[in-house]
This record gives sequence, C-alpha cells and structure tokens, in this order.
Amino acid sequence: MPIEQRGVDTIPDAERTSGPRDVISILLGSNLCLGVIIFGWLPVSFGLGLWPAVTSVVAGTVVGTLLTAPLALVSLRTGTNLSTSSGAQFGVRGRLIGSVVGLLLSLGYTALTLWTGGDVMIGALSRLTGLPDNGWMHALVYALLAALTVTGAVYGYRMLLRLSKALAVGMTALLVIGLFAYAPHFTTAAAPHSTYLLGSFWPTWFLSAVAAGLSGPIAFITLLGDYTRYVSPRRHTSRKVLTATCLGLIVGLLVPQLFGTYTALAARSAVDFAGPLVAASPGWYLIPLLLAASAGSIGNAGLMLYSMGLDLDAILPRATRARATLVVAAVATAFVFVGHFAWDAQSAMTSFVLLLTAVGTPWAVITVIGYVRCRGQYDPDALQVFNRRSRGGVYWYRSGWNVQAAVAWAAGAAVGLAAVSTPFYEGPLLHLTGGVDCSFLFSGAVGGLVYSALTARTAAAGALAVTPAGPADPSETPAGALAEL
Repeated sequence: MPIEQRGVDTIPDAERTSGPRDVISILLGSNLCLGVIIFGWLPVSFGLGLWPAVTSVVAGTVVGTLLTAPLALVSLRTGTNLSTSSGAQFGVRGRLIGSVVGLLLSLGYTALTLWTGGDVMIGALSRLTGLPDNGWMHALVYALLAALTVTGAVYGYRMLLRLSKALAVGMTALLVIGLFAYAPHFTTAAAPHSTYLLGSFWPTWFLSAVAAGLSGPIAFITLLGDYTRYVSPRRHTSRKVLTATCLGLIVGLLVPQLFGTYTALAARSAVDFAGPLVAASPGWYLIPLLLAASAGSIGNAGLMLYSMGLDLDAILPRATRARATLVVAAVATAFVFVGHFAWDAQSAMTSFVLLLTAVGTPWAVITVIGYVRCRGQYDPDALQVFNRRSRGGVYWYRSGWNVQAAVAWAAGAAVGLAAVSTPFYEGPLLHLTGGVDCSFLFSGAVGGLVYSALTARTAAAGALAVTPAGPADPSETPAGALAEL
C-alpha cells in the first residue's frame, strides 16, 4: 500500500471513495483500546458505584455527541480537515487556533493511549514470563508501541481504515471474553475506602459526566474531518453521514468506557487502573489482555498521530504530512515517558481533559454556527490560501484573521477556564454553581453568544456570494440534517 501523499489540501472528489459505514468502522475500531477504556475507570476512582458511574458516562457521551457530530459535515463539504475548514469562520490564519487545539488534544490522548497500553502490556508480560517491571522495560515497550503506531500513521488514512475494521471485530471479541474473565470479582459498590472526590455526590457525578463522558466526543472536535473529507457529498447525503457519526461516537465510546467501569469495579481499582486490571485477570485471560493492550493502542494512537501530523502540516505548510507525523510522534513519546515517571495518573488525566474541554468547546460551537449560517456552502480553494503561502480570498478577513471569531473563542475559553474544577486548580466562578464543574456549558454558551452578537450585522460567516443549488429534499441539506438531529 503506498504512503498517503495528501496533507491538508483539498481531496478531489474522485479520491473520496469512503462512505458512512467507513466512518462507523473507524470510530468504533479505533476507540476499542485501553486509552479509552481507562476513562470508564475515572468515575470509580472518583468514588462512584456502578449506576452513578454508568449514568454519568452515558449522559456525558450523549451530550458531547450532540455537540460534536455536526462537525463531521463541515469536512464533508470542504474536502479538507476541520482545522483548515474552520478558516471559513476564523480566517485562513485564524484557523491556526483550531490547529493548535487539535494538536494538543491529539498529543495528550496519544500519550495516554501509549502510556496505558504499555503499562498493561508490561504487567501482563511480567505475570506470563517473569520479566521485570522496571523503568527499562517501560522505556522499551513504550518505544516499541510508538514505532508501530507511527508506521500506520505515516502510511495514512487507508491503512488506518483497514486496521480499524479489523480491530472493530477483534477487539469486540476480546472485550466480550473479558466480561467473563472479570465476572467472578464484579461488584456494583464503589471501590473500598473511597470517598467522593469533590466531597458530595452531585458535584462528583457532574465531574464524572464531563471528565469521563463528555471528554470522549470532545476529543474528536478536530478529528472527525480527517475521516469525512474522504466521503463524497455527491454520493452520500449529509443525513447519512451525520447518523453514522453519531452512531460511531456513541457506540465506539460507550462500549470501551463501560467495559472500563466494569473492570474497575471488579478489580477494585481506586488509585490505579493498569496494575489492578492485570492483577485481577485470571491467567487464561492474560494473553487476550496483552493482545488488547498492544493492538488497540496501535490503532487508536495511530489515528491520533495521523491527525497530529495533519495539524502540524497545517501550521507549517512547508512540512510534508509524513515528516510532520514523525516529529509529533517523537513529542508524544516524550510525553509518555514524562507521564509515567512524573505524573499522578488520576490527577493528570482529569486536569488535562477538563482544561482542553473548556478551551475546545467554544471553537467547536463557533465552527458549527458558521456551518449552519452558510448552509454548508464553502469555497474550498479560498480555504487553502495560507497553505499556498498566498493572500486574499473570501476568508481573508483582516490579514487572514476574523477578529470577531477569535475574540468570541477567547471569551468562551476564558470563562470555561474560570469555571473549571480540577485536582490542581479551581476556577473563581465555581461558587456560582455550588462547586459543580459546568465549564463546558459556560465556555460553549459564551463563545457562541459572543460570536453571534459580534457577527449579527454581517453576512453569514463563510457564506459564498453565490450559493449553489442544493438537493431538492430539505432533509438532505446540511441545515436539514442538523434540524433532524
């Protein structure tokens, strides 16, 4: 299979041969990994039992999907990734906001996936073969996983799609077997000696809904376009793509997360996930667990690295996608080592997802508002002005920046950060919500309202002077697809 040559340039329609089923496959197969499973452990580590953990994860995932899934339609119409597409609202230079947010999101989740998968692999190998569980072994396994991951990411979308299809079947089978493996130790009660992380039930439940549930779909706010840019709007309607994205996100995230909750309760994992998971595993499940840790991590981290390569390619147009991918792979691997030797797992994960959720949500809301306003009609050529190192075009605004959109995003992000509650930092606005973390609601609402107010007197953000005729059936238009959701 040849290495993909496309970066963030517009994909010609002749090459857009994927369909809605491929979107489901990639969202399902890539998420069946320990890097996503571990988010199901978070509610248990916060002191929640089975049903509070399940309801918080389900509620957060559904809300996050409703916010995130419409972004898939943007790249369906533009033929490029989401950070580049956001230039229609933020300007061809202002879309660097999306590239940086996407780069940080993917960097953190790549490191988390390699870190978690590597720790479980080492634990399983130690029990199977007696290999030492020390720093040198961790370094070797992390490096091996990173090398295999970067191979798939460099080859690109087609390779990752094939891998995701295989993982959707293989990992599902391994997780089903795991239900039986951990069943003898399963309990619905919270972990022994655990207390509510935030002192009482509801603040802790909402923290779980955001950190474990909402953060899953939000992690895809800049990634969905990497897949739907290969789907042709001439052959597939917006409604079908939107439905496939919602299904892929909800099923692809809830299956591994709820498995994580199940195994965390069975293994009594209060402070750590990987160690108790391996310790509670029966001997016969160690090899399936080893396979799940390695294959799942390669699939998920490969897609994250692929997205990081695209985002760095968008920031540095002179860099090729393959070279950019190698650079971000090295950085992500360094984060893995720092995460293992210097960070506390629970605190680092919780803080990371909450802070980036607060920063990323207003960007997503503004991008979706712009999409609805322009009815999904974009000028793909004008979106590529920055990548060609030229000037002008309908999205040039002021020197390549739409100041109103940038100000709205900054306002939303600032309010979100002021309302966040993490183990390391609590925002000054928390007293307004009684200590409950509603940062994503505040950041998204403020960003969207400020953007709508600042642009109320101007033409629809990103709209073309001449709007092409759309499908006869309103349900097949972009606005119609969103309305049906």
